[in-house]
Amino acid sequence: MKESTENRCRQFIKNKEVIRKEFSWESTYMYPLCAAIFTMNGKEADGGQLKACTELLRQHTGMFSNFRSTARLPIASLMAVSGNPESTISNALKVYGMLKEEFFGSAYLPLTAMVIAQMAEPFDYERIVKRTRALYKEMKSEHPLLTSSEDSSFAALLSLSERDDNTLLSEAQRCYELLKPQFFSGNAVQSLSHVLALGDGRAEEKCSRTLLLYDRLKERGYKYGTDYELPTLGVLALSESDLMEIVTEMTDTDDFLAKQKGLGNWSIGRKQRLMYTGMLVQGEYVKTGSLETAAINGTISMIVAQQAAMCAAVAASTAAAASNSSS
Repeated sequence: MKESTENRCRQFIKNKEVIRKEFSWESTYMYPLCAAIFTMNGKEADGGQLKACTELLRQHTGMFSNFRSTARLPIASLMAVSGNPESTISNALKVYGMLKEEFFGSAYLPLTAMVIAQMAEPFDYERIVKRTRALYKEMKSEHPLLTSSEDSSFAALLSLSERDDNTLLSEAQRCYELLKPQFFSGNAVQSLSHVLALGDGRAEEKCSRTLLLYDRLKERGYKYGTDYELPTLGVLALSESDLMEIVTEMTDTDDFLAKQKGLGNWSIGRKQRLMYTGMLVQGEYVKTGSLETAAINGTISMIVAQQAAMCAAVAASTAAAASNSSS
């Protein structure tokens, strides 16, 4: 494992513990997610600051707002790393108000609002929201049984691209057709296809690299998650780095994380941990790759990974809560 990756891992672990101590009642799935948000943004988690952001979030939203549901802590984390929490939540709520006119409310819709608020200028919010809705409608038309509330986030990511809608959707569909025979979850493959559509290159090449990365990890005994975790693998596959080097860095990193408190197989599960492994390794390899040239700016690869991880954590946390309430 490279020294820079190890440093990133240690910061991730430190951030996770700071957040866990301050918010000990939260779902265990939220601690690594929020820690990754801080780490990927090059920030140290501050419990007091994060608590202030949750209070600010409470002041700006009603008791039953989706901003205060499962995604509350990751949203507060995004506020904290923004440098201007007040402006961040204010802009996100403006976007959310526009989104609610186009979509049904869900735990994922605030995440969609955060993506647009992070990446777009206020004067462009309305256009981006309308485009997000148009893309989502086409996604729903193409895959009516697969497209659901979390896909609004990926539609928002596509809406931030400079490519036209037809190009994005046809590219995503081609990637889906190539990848679906290899994976069980059509929903996860659809999300992965949207990530790959953001990158440069032919669909065949991008899908081939994604499958090669997945297979090489599996051969070494590291089976990457094929549900909500899968889209984060696409970010690494779109880098221009040597895939075998990425595989080695990921396996070394995952071995290191597996020994840390709260990151073992009985804590968040191996598949979720490997997703965070990929996000931490991403800092080494996704610097000037194809995602950077295809989207709004160089931070899009980080936003894509964060968004996919948030969907994965929210889904896992919601499922765990439902299981506990029924037992």
